[in-house]
Amino acid sequence: MSDKYQPPSFAAPIDLDLSRNEGRPTVTEIDLGPEALGALTSRYPDTGRLREVLARRHALGVERVLVTAGGDDALFRCFLSTSGGNVLATTPSFEMIRRYAGQVGSSLVEVPWWDGDFPVDDFLDEAGGDVAMAVVVSPNNPTGGVITAADLRKVAAAVPLLVLDAAYAEFAAEDLTPVALEMDNVVVIRTLSKAFGLAGLRVGYLLGPAPRVEGLEAFGSPYSLSGLSASIAYRVLHTARARAEEFAAEVAAERDSLTGLLAELGCRPIPSQANFVLATDVEPDWLVPAAASLGVALRRFPDLPELASCVRIGLPGDDDDYSRLERTLRSVLAPECLLFDMDGVIADVRESYRAAIVATAARFEVTVTTEEIAAAKARGNAADDWELTRRLCATAGVDVAFATVRDEFERLYQGTPGEEGLKRRERLLVDPANLERWSRKLPLGVVTARPRKDADELLERFEIEGFFGTVIAREDAPAKPNPAPVLLALERLGAVSGWMLGDTVDDLDAARSAGVVPIGVVVPGDDPSVLSGAARTLQSPNEIQEVLDVTKG
Repeated sequence: MSDKYQPPSFAAPIDLDLSRNEGRPTVTEIDLGPEALGALTSRYPDTGRLREVLARRHALGVERVLVTAGGDDALFRCFLSTSGGNVLATTPSFEMIRRYAGQVGSSLVEVPWWDGDFPVDDFLDEAGGDVAMAVVVSPNNPTGGVITAADLRKVAAAVPLLVLDAAYAEFAAEDLTPVALEMDNVVVIRTLSKAFGLAGLRVGYLLGPAPRVEGLEAFGSPYSLSGLSASIAYRVLHTARARAEEFAAEVAAERDSLTGLLAELGCRPIPSQANFVLATDVEPDWLVPAAASLGVALRRFPDLPELASCVRIGLPGDDDDYSRLERTLRSVLAPECLLFDMDGVIADVRESYRAAIVATAARFEVTVTTEEIAAAKARGNAADDWELTRRLCATAGVDVAFATVRDEFERLYQGTPGEEGLKRRERLLVDPANLERWSRKLPLGVVTARPRKDADELLERFEIEGFFGTVIAREDAPAKPNPAPVLLALERLGAVSGWMLGDTVDDLDAARSAGVVPIGVVVPGDDPSVLSGAARTLQSPNEIQEVLDVTKG
């Protein structure tokens, strides 16, 4: 594991981030006048009012509350206070536990806890050694499991200091904070990042006996939380508690639904009491980038070998966003059809269509290179090769009417009685045996910018027309990147989800806009990075079998 924490990143644009367990926003405007804003930003922060409202929330004295820069700050202070002593925790659990143990030189003893009851007997066996501190995350991250009050008391009785990380307590069936605070060797870490939706403000806090709180206050910066964050958090706690409770209730309903869906898809979800569910029998290398290709971010754990086949899926607490998450998972893991672009995917057109662009431009004394064609394709809005040829000529300063370009292009491509057409140079890229195999599992379709006559002719020439349930051609719908042809293919195949193989950004954009998983196929010589937002990039369409093998549908 790297010493530096690396937040998840994605090649595709994300507009529904479910990888970080953030809550729904509770702040949409800040009603601060110039004087108040100036005071908050120019002076060292005073967290007194925030501590008071937090103390009232938990029926404690303010001396038992320490405000910190997120729950992470509170947890790190606890590690610093152990002076390198042995620490007991469970695994898998919050990844910062391992990082902090390594940073302060503590030996970390980990007890496996995946699902079911907390492993209290195993935990107590390890606690019999030289343990300075035990950390229990409940609900646990990333599994969502919880410890009972009885087991919490047993653990507390066996260790000098017990840290209960209760960052997700608002989503659990029972909040163990009151039970924990009955004991003089237990501290509780809470946060406003999750249920209260204030992750960007980094507001956390620690609760415990006054002497321990005072001692932990010394392990950290004197002003760990900004005045602006403290002020906003204070207001939110006064005004948004009902919204936080409503959000937690919505998450609980979604959690049950998601658990059922993942079980249906064969992903073995672990029962959770947090705002996420862990799928434990998946292929993260497929699920995470494929969901991201549709704009939905999920969380994998590449640095944690024990989570190599797991993906954590956050719950949005919003009907529309949850419906989108469900559609995404079904599309990624249980596609209802498989769609193919024709040029560059089914057939190699470098010596036909792309050669026709070069030769047509040359007839008008314009030199066009294959690199220029690839660059134009990479910029998008280039599905129509007739129009692309006209544009390349215009860029070179030669204006030619579209009809003139089209006619010359077609003469070269189709051929004449005395000259064989370039179309005869096309070769098949996809193995017919694979098409036959795939068509037994899923309906197949073609989405192409070719005229109907040319599309049908190619399929017949290679004797593969019988494998496709529909062919969407130039005459049927607007050209990609418009999603209309992809949506029409879904409709004709009776499908609502699917995957689409394409070789250009127009193909990927059309698929993504239609809610279809975009899969890139690299044309030899083209820059594969232009397909970086795809769920996966293939060197050959035949490689899609490897991806189909990992799906659960």
